[in-house]
Amino acid sequence: MFGRRRENGGATTRTSGQDVELANSHEPKQDGANHKHHHPVFNHNGHKVTKGIHPDGESGRSGVHPHHFLRISARSTSKISMIVNVLWPFVPAAIAVRYARPEAHVWIFALNYIAMVPTANLIGFAGQELARKLPKVFGVLLETFLGGIVEIVLFMVLLRKNDDNPEHKETYNQLIPVIRAAILGSILANLLLCMGFCFFAGGLRREEQEFDGAISEVGSGLLLTAGFGLMIPAAFYTSLSGSRGADVLSDKVLTISRVTSVILFVAFFVYVWFQMRTHHGIYDAVLEKDEERDHDRHKDLKKAKLTLTECIIALVIAITCVCLHAVFLVEEIEFIVNDRNVSDSFMGLILVPLVEKAAEHLTAVDEAWDNQMNFALAHVLGATIQTALFNGPLVVIVGWGLNKAMDLNFEIFNAVILILAIIVTGNFLRDGKSNYLEGALCIFIYIIIAVAAFNYPNPLKGSEESGATSGGNGTTGGEKLRFF
Repeated sequence: MFGRRRENGGATTRTSGQDVELANSHEPKQDGANHKHHHPVFNHNGHKVTKGIHPDGESGRSGVHPHHFLRISARSTSKISMIVNVLWPFVPAAIAVRYARPEAHVWIFALNYIAMVPTANLIGFAGQELARKLPKVFGVLLETFLGGIVEIVLFMVLLRKNDDNPEHKETYNQLIPVIRAAILGSILANLLLCMGFCFFAGGLRREEQEFDGAISEVGSGLLLTAGFGLMIPAAFYTSLSGSRGADVLSDKVLTISRVTSVILFVAFFVYVWFQMRTHHGIYDAVLEKDEERDHDRHKDLKKAKLTLTECIIALVIAITCVCLHAVFLVEEIEFIVNDRNVSDSFMGLILVPLVEKAAEHLTAVDEAWDNQMNFALAHVLGATIQTALFNGPLVVIVGWGLNKAMDLNFEIFNAVILILAIIVTGNFLRDGKSNYLEGALCIFIYIIIAVAAFNYPNPLKGSEESGATSGGNGTTGGEKLRFF
């Protein structure tokens, strides 16, 4: 059903009548106090390993070969990802309709929404191919970061499109709440939907799956820390909203949000340093063991790979397309919400996160299907931590630089959902085992949240603020702004 992607060196192969020794392990070997990497001269396919390239990522080629590039990219990481590539015709169609029929708002939104799926899939595939050429822990971190590119682009486009002119009362700061909802929606999509499908898909092939505490415990702890940090501004505003002036209180919430974002930003880099430098040996061992359990490894070892240049070209093409589609998508959100009666919460919590996380979800579910739960959780939890500790705070910090009132003053409805989601998933991760029942329960919880978000009423202009206005820069705290 799903093909696998990440390989480990095989045993021995024969090339031109001679035995070529391959990599049984790519771990650094100790020589006294020094650690040195001893990579084989040839990899599992008999290709000579280029200096600085991991044997698993050696393509045996250099430069760009259009035929190989298109064939390998179309094959993608798995059968599901390959099927997703059928959606590529929507990419030029979405761009063409945007300029040929600018009044066709629904068509522009729908086409660009669909077109983001194959482009995000290409980012995930090219990132994975690039990650193969690097040490395992750094490769997984890079792959996770590239998978979050779509999310960062969407957040930045939303922030840039936000109208921060107080004289424009109809559109003033209307996109700020959407960004906040999308931050939480991205976390929920990873924790509940993606992790749920990982548990469910893996549980269909085996009674239980086990994963290492080094992956789950660190991830759970960071998520609790991130959840605490993200909720502080909302708790501060809610507790004092009835006893302080709205303008003063909004300014203080904005200050708290900015300081909190800087701290979470630092926490993310401490987490990266922890994984890459001081404790990378633990993660290397866990991921190496996971590769040995890959059911399709014998097939994946033989798959052709992209060259380094081709990986970069694929990323440039995909990121360019994603930026275009993100701009076109955001331009039509106001019409979809106001004229088609789509809930603001549903748009921010559900629709936007689903399209931005498509590639990461396909990759993680594929890994779980192949009994590589540590890899799957590394991607799920890694992407969630990146959103909570990096992408979300980054938007606040960039907004600070652009003098925009981007804060972390989430609505209570969203805040409660986030905390409960972290508690539920943390409980499932506690025993180091998973099955399809736990996966189904996570998916059911996500569906319940989606139904609630769809029916969540849009705030009316002039109604009393309940704790979700943007702070600072003259935002009127006594008015409840529409999201769009």
